Parts: sequence; C-alpha cells; structure tokens
Amino acid sequence: MEQYIIKGGNPLVGEVEIGGAKNAALPILAAAVMTDETVIIENMPDVRDTNVLIQAMESIGVIVERVDRHTVKINASQIHTLVIEDDFIKKIRASYYLLGALLGKYKRAEVSLPGGCNIGSRPIDQHIKGFKALGAEVEISHGLIRTEAKKLVANHIYLDVVSVGATINVMMAAVMAEGKTTIENAAKEPHVVDLANFLNSMGANIKGAGTDVIRIKGVEKLHKTEYAIIPDQIEAGTFMFAAAVTKGDVTVKNVIPKHLESISAKLLEIGCEIEESDDAVRVVAAKPLTHTHVKTLPYPGFPTDMQPQIAVALGLSQGTSIVTESIFENRFKYVDELTRMGANIKVEGNTAIIDGVPKYTGASITVPDLRAGAALVMAALAAEGYSTMDDIRYIERGYEDFPQKLQNLGAQIAKVTAEKDIQKFKLKIV
Repeated sequence: MEQYIIKGGNPLVGEVEIGGAKNAALPILAAAVMTDETVIIENMPDVRDTNVLIQAMESIGVIVERVDRHTVKINASQIHTLVIEDDFIKKIRASYYLLGALLGKYKRAEVSLPGGCNIGSRPIDQHIKGFKALGAEVEISHGLIRTEAKKLVANHIYLDVVSVGATINVMMAAVMAEGKTTIENAAKEPHVVDLANFLNSMGANIKGAGTDVIRIKGVEKLHKTEYAIIPDQIEAGTFMFAAAVTKGDVTVKNVIPKHLESISAKLLEIGCEIEESDDAVRVVAAKPLTHTHVKTLPYPGFPTDMQPQIAVALGLSQGTSIVTESIFENRFKYVDELTRMGANIKVEGNTAIIDGVPKYTGASITVPDLRAGAALVMAALAAEGYSTMDDIRYIERGYEDFPQKLQNLGAQIAKVTAEKDIQKFKLKIV
C-alpha cells in the first residue's frame, strides 16, 4: 500500500512552480468534445482526476494524444456512443461535465452518477433544472443520468443556489442552443471564467463570466483552438499555508495573485508577510501566528477547498479561532486525525472552534479526502517526529508531484510502499 512517511520540523524554504488548475482542466477537457476539429490544451495538470476523465473520453471514441506531460491534443470527431459507464468515471465528481458537453453537441447523453470525495451532499438538482429549462428531458435510473432533447432552445435560468458545477454544465449545454440564454446567480469562480474563455476561443459567444449574470448567444458550431489552462489557485494556496505552518519562506510561482486575494488576506491577518509580483506570491512566516475567524464562501470569498489548510495553521496559532463551513456539511472529517496530532478543536455543526497549541506531534494518519489530505501533510511537516499517511490516492487526485515539490522546499517526505522503505527513510534522515 502506498503511503507517505514524513519527518516534521523543517521550515519550507524556496520556490515552487504551480501547475494548471484541476478544477478548470476538468470542464475544459469535457468541452473539448464539442467540436469535431482538433483542440490543443496546454498547462494540463497530470493528476488522477484529469487522467480518469481522459480515459472515460477515450472509451466513447475521443482520440486523445499526449504531446507532452502537460499538453494534450483532442479530436472528438469519432465518438461512437453517448453512454459513459466507465468504472473509473464513477470515482470522480467531474464526470457530470460530459453531460452538458454531449447534450450541447449531440442533444443526448448518458453518464454514470458521479463520485469524488465524500465531503457532503452535492446534489445535481440545479444541473437538471438548467437542462430542462433548455428543453431537455432528464431521468435518473440504474445509476445513470440520461438527458435528451429534440432541440435545445435558449431560456432565462435562475440558479437557486450558487453552484459551480451547474453553472458550468448549463453554460456548455447552452452554447449551441437556439437564441440567447441568461444564467442568473451564476458562480464566479476563476475556473468558470476559464471555461468561458476556452469556449469563446472555439467560437462560442459567452459574456459576463466572472459576474453573477452570464449571457450566452447560441452558435451553430464550434471550431478548433489552442488554449492554456489557468494556474491552480488551490495548489498555490496549499503551499502558501504550508509556509505559514512550518515557519518558512516560500515563493509560489506561475500564479494569478488576484485569484489568491482571500487567501493572502487571511495569511496577513494571522501574522505572515506577503510579497506579490506579477505572477508570484511570497509568504514569509517569521513571527508567531495569531488567531482569526474565517467563513468559507463562494468566490471571491475564502474557498471551501482551503478550509482544512487554514484550520491546520490556526491550530498552531495563539488564541482561539473559529472556522465556519458554509458550502459542504461534511468537511471536518480531518479533525479527528488532527486531534491525534495534538490539535485542540471542537466541532459544533458547521463550525470548528480551534484553541491554538504550541506544537503538533507525529502520528499515523488516514487521509479522508483530497484537500484534508494535503492539509494533514502540512500538519505532519510542522509536527515533532515521524508521521505516516495512508490513503494518499486522495491527494494524488488533485496534486501533481506533491512529495517532490515539498522535498524541493526542504521537506523530509517520501512515498513508500513497504515497511522496509520506512526504515530506509528513517536511517537516511538520521
């Protein structure tokens, strides 16, 4: 079984290059099937989620050629089925993006209901509402969601809740619908904007992405394009908080600082120094960290995907902090693991009350989900002694070369598969 072994206590120092955004790559991959011409996508993160989605696309006849590790060439002119029942696809949340893309292009799609991390219920009622508003019929049976339309006709769609997934899916379905579609109460996340820019580069007519009203004028068809995915805001934020937790000095490169504003603001609040340049952010944690309050909110608020990382930092901060989770109800599953490392955290409903402790200590940890996994690695890097992490496959869903990038910053971490590897690691450290 693959594990990480970590010896804590080293401050992280140096520079780290941030990869393409997983949350933008997934809908962009799906949208690439909407033309019969060849699409080239650059800055594609090489992580488990994107690789699973590519496999699922290949299973229906999409030709995917890897030009290099981070560039793919996609041609969807040979699609032979609109049913995606790939076993892999059930493991990732983003499988449902193929619904909007295939419905938009072929007016029909069947996809296995999605999986992903168990961080709470993520209903797809808003997706269904959007598809129906465009004239599609939708039914769920035998674990599949089926959608079909004689033709798609534009409509005015108001989303009851701000949903990134529904905004993306409805946007894709509406791109080739007849007339002008308006999506109100739309999500404003950077990856929603990135998908709109990608579709526009293929000939779509989308305006207003990044605001809460998106207007889409239907076009007859989409064409080839070359496009580079934005940098990953969450990977960047994870390394920024890793600097804070380990009392380090880390420069995250290849980022869009504007996307990181809510993260930078909280780091400043708890006592870090922040230096921004055009495409990099430097985080220095020279002083003891202090407490704060944080509530997760849709963009541009503090991201739910950064909630475990800030909780790990606040666990080592002086005083009492409060973290309120307003997006997913099951996002505090890592607290039990963190408590075993010495944290003092009480969870009441959707709120965590964190009393700062002077230090964490190493422990055997089981990773509950993707972002919590990365946060627990950070805690282990700050802890006294050794930690082992099980279920690291969750982390690999969304972080490329995570141990290597940490090693380059001075972390003592290794990926191991057997007990003898752990002994070897400990001997080397000594």
